[in-house]
Parts: sequence; C-alpha cells; structure tokens
Amino acid sequence: MKIRVIDRENEGHDIEWEESQSLMEALRDNDLPVLASCGGQRSCATCHVFLDEATMAKVGVAEGEELELLADTEAYRPECSRLSCQIPFSEEHSDIGVTIAPEDW
Repeated sequence: MKIRVIDRENEGHDIEWEESQSLMEALRDNDLPVLASCGGQRSCATCHVFLDEATMAKVGVAEGEELELLADTEAYRPECSRLSCQIPFSEEHSDIGVTIAPEDW
C-alpha cells in the first residue's frame, strides 16, 4: 500500500508500506531519515512522527512506555506524536498523513 510522508525538509514522498512492516520499517526501508536506533523496541524515540488528526483517530494516541518516552522529547506534541515503530501495518491506514518529527536528541 502507498502512503504519503513529509520529510524534515517539508518534501513529500509516496512510499510503499508492506504488510510485514511497522510504519518505522517502511520509513527506514524507503530511505527516509528515520534513525530507528533501537530497532523498534520503544526505547529511543528516533522514529518519532507527527500524524494528522484523521490518522490519530485511526491509530490512537500513545500510551504507557511510548507516551513516557515521547513526553521526554523536545518535539513532543500530545495531539499528534507517535513512535512509528509502534504503528503496525493495517489496510485501514491507507490514507494516513505522516510527517517525520525534527531531530531533537
């Protein structure tokens, strides 16, 4: 499935998101600037993204350890921040809006 991603330079990219991938893996595998240094273990916030309102309604807000980690980052925005490693593939996500968060670590 194709999704639209805005990078840190405000350039748009249409990328392929495969069923076996988390959103973080799709971003990384499509050469977008997502470090993902913990490999998806929810411990680094280097895959932080902002989601538009409609997307947040589909994927839900951060909770638990994900929320704690995001709240410690400078770019955290409660209304739209998620770790892309915590968003699994779903056909329902075909029209999501993703913006890669600025680096702040």
